[in-house]
Amino acid sequence: MTQMDKKITDTARIIKNSKKMCALTGAGISAESGIDPFRGKNGIWNRYDPEEYAHIDSFMRNPGKVWVMLKELLAVINSAEPNLGHKSLARLEEMGFLKSIITQNVDGLHQAGGSKKVIEFHGSNAFVLCMECGKKYNSKEISCETLPPKCACGGILRPDVVFFGEQIPPKALSESFSEARSCDVMLVIGTSALVTPAADIPVAAKENGAKIIEINPERTPLSIDIADITIEASAGRALPAIIEAIERT
Repeated sequence: MTQMDKKITDTARIIKNSKKMCALTGAGISAESGIDPFRGKNGIWNRYDPEEYAHIDSFMRNPGKVWVMLKELLAVINSAEPNLGHKSLARLEEMGFLKSIITQNVDGLHQAGGSKKVIEFHGSNAFVLCMECGKKYNSKEISCETLPPKCACGGILRPDVVFFGEQIPPKALSESFSEARSCDVMLVIGTSALVTPAADIPVAAKENGAKIIEINPERTPLSIDIADITIEASAGRALPAIIEAIERT
């Protein structure tokens, strides 16, 4: 048995014995769907300065300019499909093991993959909101021919996401930490664990006695002293193997 096989088997045993498992996901799980992590080698921040294009002050000053970047991002997200990682988490939920997903992603791929209980920590690009009347639109239904896109009332539309300089929505924040503190197993998948407050979520779970299973092709700060098991592989490779091991045992 290889070291990887042992980690997969141990993880399957921990999940089978768990009473409440939740997952925290980051950009890595969607990379296999063709959405490059913003901070990665091919990420959008290599072409657009985040302070200039992703800060709420920048949006308020010049929404048309920021929408140039948002238009490109929406085109990528709206053409992406859930991958094996997303579908495997939905399967774990279906099997009764996974109770919730806390995601830092704004792509809606967990729901598209079949997951029911998803807390969107940073909001979702699936919808845009009118800054005047508050009307909500599906982002696939709006036209980006003229930027910034506008509501029927004439108000400027913005994505339903958290810009830099904005607070995490209180409901998402409280629900996420409530899930973390009440679970006995947490899967941490595809996140660098560098950006707070999301990076504090697995720490809160660990402090309350949860086992932390990290799935990431690269080691992170969590790998050193927070994770009980670190599986250095993509979600699309590791999660189906874990499910197979659960079913086998």
